[in-house]
Amino acid sequence: MTTTTAAPDTARRAHPLLLTALLTAQFMALLDTSVVNVAGPTIRTDLDTSGAGLQSIVSGYTVVYAMLIITGSRLGGRLGFRRVFGAGLVVFTLASLLCGLAWDDTSLIVARAIQGGGAALMVPQVLNLIQATYVGADRARAMGRYAATIAGGLVAGQVVGGLLVSADLFGLSWRPVFLINIPVGIVLYVLARRVLPPGGIPSARGLDIPGLTLLAPALLALVVPLVMGHELDWPTWGWLSLGGCVVLFALFALVERRVSAPLIPAALLRVPGVVAGAVTLLLAMTAFGGLMFSTALYVQNGLGYSALEAGLTFIPSSVVFATVSLRWQRLPAAWHPRLPMIGMPIGALGFTATAWAFGDGQSLPVLLATMILGSFGLGVAYSPVMMLALRRVPLPLASDASGLMVTMIQLGQVLGVAAFGTLYLSVGGDFHHAGEVTSLTIAATALATAVPAARLRR
Repeated sequence: MTTTTAAPDTARRAHPLLLTALLTAQFMALLDTSVVNVAGPTIRTDLDTSGAGLQSIVSGYTVVYAMLIITGSRLGGRLGFRRVFGAGLVVFTLASLLCGLAWDDTSLIVARAIQGGGAALMVPQVLNLIQATYVGADRARAMGRYAATIAGGLVAGQVVGGLLVSADLFGLSWRPVFLINIPVGIVLYVLARRVLPPGGIPSARGLDIPGLTLLAPALLALVVPLVMGHELDWPTWGWLSLGGCVVLFALFALVERRVSAPLIPAALLRVPGVVAGAVTLLLAMTAFGGLMFSTALYVQNGLGYSALEAGLTFIPSSVVFATVSLRWQRLPAAWHPRLPMIGMPIGALGFTATAWAFGDGQSLPVLLATMILGSFGLGVAYSPVMMLALRRVPLPLASDASGLMVTMIQLGQVLGVAAFGTLYLSVGGDFHHAGEVTSLTIAATALATAVPAARLRR
């Protein structure tokens, strides 16, 4: 697929290692989104934290990431992709060191939030540069590798986390899952200085401080009660916070209509496919994030598997997701617009089968087969959604479009961990029943995703 108002064809002038550097950064940031899922039970025991504290450690990173992505994207356009990418990488790497040195759950939550801020500066430049550098078939290949990297990063976090926790390197228990970012970050910084172009997008929009000032507390007002509610028996302040988030989001919408450079410009929302693509990504990643978190808890706390064994259970589904994300372009071009609305119901069917496997106490091979089916459906839908949503975005709006899509991906994972993690911990009965109810709700969410996905076809 091509873009009707695309960037100039600069692919020939791109450094051959440019995409490698970009996707390594994307992989590293995504790794830290999911690595805590498997390391979580060990962290919880070592730091004596609660279930809500564990959810905060997972979502504290992602919620800051989601809040600041659009701002980070615009900074890259205005100040130069390489400069902002490098600054974000430095913050991310230093925050990883702080995570590895954390002495209690509060210090780890704070370090994770700083780490999320670094990722918000670094990661938007990945899509920015793909949009600004590649066109036509080159862009399609880059987007396919981008989607495969997302699949690999999200699930590899589970595997790497399990390996490092089980290895107990130097008696450091879970801490190497964060410390491993330090050597990778140093090497990547040196590489990025050589291969990333220094320029940005001259027409990139300014910063929207009023919008950001309202968006940040709105997201916190939504996520905090979802995370803390179960642990505190749903206090009154939690319900007031959820009501307040509705008011804050309404104020945010009003302010966005009046500022000169809104976080989400109206012109972007009028581009065909952008809104449908954003909603599809949000719902899909909400389902995916919730499934990863609840499955990690089920396998370790329920079945009694080690962190390594729990991490390895995600390998088959990861391979399937990545393979489908890379190969979907081999299908006839006429099929491409239909793939999202086909893939999401298949994913919902897989999640329903996972619910049955949880509730019936099926063996691990059966559980893995259901997870593979769900991952196949998501893989069929994911890359085409990104292509269909961004294919008509003009270059002046590329930075905003990149920020919006990555925001939806991260916000979906925040909501998935907060909502479905809380549901899993709140459901009465044994862990089989909790897994069954949670997975059925996730399946319903995935099925609902087919509605906005169908609009992409138009």
